[in-house]
Amino acid sequence: MTNIKPIHIIGGGMAGTEAAWQAVNMGVPVILHEMRPHTPTDAHKTDGLAELVCSNSFRSDDKDYNAVGVLHEEMRLCHSLQMREAAKAAVPAGGALAVDRDAFSEGVTKTLSEHPLVTIERGEIAGLPPADWDSVIIATGPLTSAPLANAIRELTGEDSLAFFDAIAPIVHRESIDMTVAWFQSRYDKEGPNGNGKDYINCGMNKDQYLAFIDALLASEKTEFKEWEKNTPYFEGCMPIEVMASRGAETLRFGPMKPVGLTNQHTGERPYAVVQLRQDNALGTLYNIVGFQTKMKYAEQTRVLKMIPGLENAEFARLGGLHRNTFINSPRLLDHHLRLKAMPRIRFAGQITGCEGYVESAAIGLIAGRMAACERLGLEMPSPPETSAMGAIIRHITGGAEAETFQPMNVNFGLFPDIVTKERGREKKKAQAQRALTDTAEWLKFFER
Repeated sequence: MTNIKPIHIIGGGMAGTEAAWQAVNMGVPVILHEMRPHTPTDAHKTDGLAELVCSNSFRSDDKDYNAVGVLHEEMRLCHSLQMREAAKAAVPAGGALAVDRDAFSEGVTKTLSEHPLVTIERGEIAGLPPADWDSVIIATGPLTSAPLANAIRELTGEDSLAFFDAIAPIVHRESIDMTVAWFQSRYDKEGPNGNGKDYINCGMNKDQYLAFIDALLASEKTEFKEWEKNTPYFEGCMPIEVMASRGAETLRFGPMKPVGLTNQHTGERPYAVVQLRQDNALGTLYNIVGFQTKMKYAEQTRVLKMIPGLENAEFARLGGLHRNTFINSPRLLDHHLRLKAMPRIRFAGQITGCEGYVESAAIGLIAGRMAACERLGLEMPSPPETSAMGAIIRHITGGAEAETFQPMNVNFGLFPDIVTKERGREKKKAQAQRALTDTAEWLKFFER
């Protein structure tokens, strides 16, 4: 097995590290290329592998009724490195799976650094991979360096699509006024690592809410460069100021919705609520849920301190805005994630137009297995379309309309319909059970 040529993986994020892990566990060596710390990005702060820059949440862990929870479970069936390290670094988050981001990155970095079939090379791949790299996975994510992005654009003749992604602020726990704020999960729901009181809630009455909306709209925002002005936002990571501009009630039906929450100090249901979720294992840092922002730093401090309970907030990190890029995968990739114009190159992760940490890692998982099978002379079947992994692959490699392609999180709308008398939640449960059953059957191929 030691004579097998390595797979080159460019990018040490969620997709790249998962791809590497899957390949080496099939006995195929990899060389993992990560440009940090030699070439930094606008969003990363460390040189660790699988650094989480936007949020510390992998979203819902409900494998019965939520599509991303189904994806979690499918990845666990595939012995995912990300799911393993997420379990070790998990912090309370109600029904969601959230992690101490530093512990998570350290776990992934340590695992791959110590693996005998993994070679980690630091430095930027500033252009297309050399011709003698006959098996390459590009998993450079939404912050792909300009030289590589330009080389891909020149090769394919396609303009890379782009959107802006915003980062939520993080607050020091001790600076939150708990005589005003309170602990509670929505509907008191207990998750796998929680107790029903996993979020800090800051309630607002109607006057406070409307004053907050006015301040958001009037705040100074980050200015775009001329070439960035027509770049669309991703709907699932919308800055709060953009949401507020769509109508005064928009935030109250989004990240500030008050449903399932009661002010523990007054016994009343608030008009609107700002939630904060634990961001590290020590419980000393909390991020403001859904509060991605493009306000300038001074404005963030001023406006966010209008939130009841955050009047004296100290911020470990303020929000930010960065430009993400992704390729038109339905037009450029085949069903094995290979670039049609140069099949020795596969793509994985967010650069393919899947959105979300877990979705990114899942595409890396499949790309890693596909590349390893190719090295081993095996014809790997695609994951079943009835599974979460298969639904995402199908969407980005042809299920989506190329002319209107935009990033997409996993959701039951991507799954094939199921013949059942059930409706609503119970229909979702039937789809979830089918997905996990079919995934388990698909995995028998790798047991040979």
